[in-house]
Amino acid sequence: MKIYITSIFVDDQDKAEKFYTEVLRFTVKNNVPLGEHRWLTVVSGDDLNGPELLLEPSDHGAVKPYRDALVADGIPAHSFQVIDLDKERERRGQHDVKFVVEPMDAGPVRMAVFDDSCGNLIQLVEMKGT
Repeated sequence: MKIYITSIFVDDQDKAEKFYTEVLRFTVKNNVPLGEHRWLTVVSGDDLNGPELLLEPSDHGAVKPYRDALVADGIPAHSFQVIDLDKERERRGQHDVKFVVEPMDAGPVRMAVFDDSCGNLIQLVEMKGT
């Protein structure tokens, strides 16, 4: 068994598509119109056949209180692994990405957390010793 698709709630699919492709450098895998929304998935540019991230519209009434609580407590909605955290921090800074936790040591990893501008906090993780 492996992860095929996972989702993240976003306020605006167009804005999220731009952020996740232009800023994070993911690649659109699926973009299927579904009424006022789309089945919009992205994948890592380094693994085009890897797990897909569904940029899910946040219309459902349960989403806002859930996301607000996560953000208020500083809990990331997702965690993405990177090879060089400092390099990724520098790249994202060039796009004015707001980091709420700067790169730091956290046991066996180095980590940082940023705001994806679509209603979520995202954690970046670099494995130490790899």
